[in-house]
Amino acid sequence: MKLASYKDGSRDGQLVVVSRDLRTAHYASGIAHRLQQVLDDWYFYAPQLQDLYDALNADRARHSFDFNPAQCMAPLPRAYQWLCGAAYLSHVALLRQAPGEDLPAALKTDPLVHQGAGDAFIGPCDDIVVASEAMGIDFSAELAVITGDVKQDSSPEDALDSVRLLMLANPVSLRQLQAAEQDKGAGLVQSKPVTAFSPVAITPDELGDAWRGGKVHLALQTSWNGRKVGMCDAGPEMDFHFGQLIAHAAKTRHLRAGTVLGSGTVSNSGAEKHGRMDWPKGYGCIAEKRSMEVLQKSKSTTGFMQFGDTVRIEMKGKDGHSLFGAIDQNVASLYQTQADAVAEPEAAA
Repeated sequence: MKLASYKDGSRDGQLVVVSRDLRTAHYASGIAHRLQQVLDDWYFYAPQLQDLYDALNADRARHSFDFNPAQCMAPLPRAYQWLCGAAYLSHVALLRQAPGEDLPAALKTDPLVHQGAGDAFIGPCDDIVVASEAMGIDFSAELAVITGDVKQDSSPEDALDSVRLLMLANPVSLRQLQAAEQDKGAGLVQSKPVTAFSPVAITPDELGDAWRGGKVHLALQTSWNGRKVGMCDAGPEMDFHFGQLIAHAAKTRHLRAGTVLGSGTVSNSGAEKHGRMDWPKGYGCIAEKRSMEVLQKSKSTTGFMQFGDTVRIEMKGKDGHSLFGAIDQNVASLYQTQADAVAEPEAAA
């Protein structure tokens, strides 16, 4: 089934069930008001939501309405825990290779996962609001899962069974702030301001045979200012599947229902062609593109995002239809946004 959270003026939104073709929706308020409520008692609520989903797809649900992604918050608007992994070692290696750094041996056997801010996710069509272009605004095309309860020291197999829903994610990075934070050795805060998610979260069965081995075996499409820049395969080069990432995070603690865990930038390795490296699948973040340029021509020429830029992230099934809906965002100036907010009520008056 496919679930979303509609904006209603509250911090958690209103849970809606969305049809498989993303055309219609139905409020789930007769069953549950919020997604976290469902995650806390999954086996009670999920069958009821599935019945509503089946009725919606069969055009038997009364009071359905046209689905509008712009009305969506993140499917889970705020989470008890947001963890971001680095499941694609080709991405980590590429960013380290450009400045001449080796991939640490430990990363090949033990996944990297860091804590993020889950208190205020943004919706798929909400602006990326930043104070300055000089901060190095970058997108990141990723997958993410929402888990049920996970016991401490669970095996990867048991951890994988905890996956309740999957989404697309865009954890925004401010690359020019990142190095200074990393040098302090205490993790990333200022350089990881906001994360947006796809309009809907879907249960793994919606992926059919594309969901296997804890990986999604489909291409993740990324467009920047209307130009397609990435068509990376999400499955084959995912070095740590979601069960392994979840088990790593749960090694020394329990994870509670509603934990959100991201894959890291979906990335594919390059190949040597005519004496130089080439990346035919493109890239999932600008930092990768800049590293590619350094390796190809010794310097990066691509700048980071500017105010007014757009980014679109989407995954389509084998039938060519969108599975999660698209993350479709603009980059906006914090100070212009604040000025517009002040001017709007004045104009109304």
